[in-house]
Amino acid sequence: MGIEPLIRMANQIASNYAHHPPEQAAAEVAAHLTSFWAPPMRAALADYVHEGGAGVDPVVVMALEQVPRP
Repeated sequence: MGIEPLIRMANQIASNYAHHPPEQAAAEVAAHLTSFWAPPMRAALADYVHEGGAGVDPVVVMALEQVPRP
């Protein structure tokens, strides 16, 4: 799977929590990524964000700071 589908999915998850304050939304996104995404998926998205992360929702960026790296 390429990075584009991961970005799209992560941004969709973040949009589901947009009605929460950013910190709470980030915690919810982090919980989702930890529970439902395979470690290679999380690692690929985290690497992409580390390299600049164009197109990634800021809430996703905050969430990835809370997700353990594989």
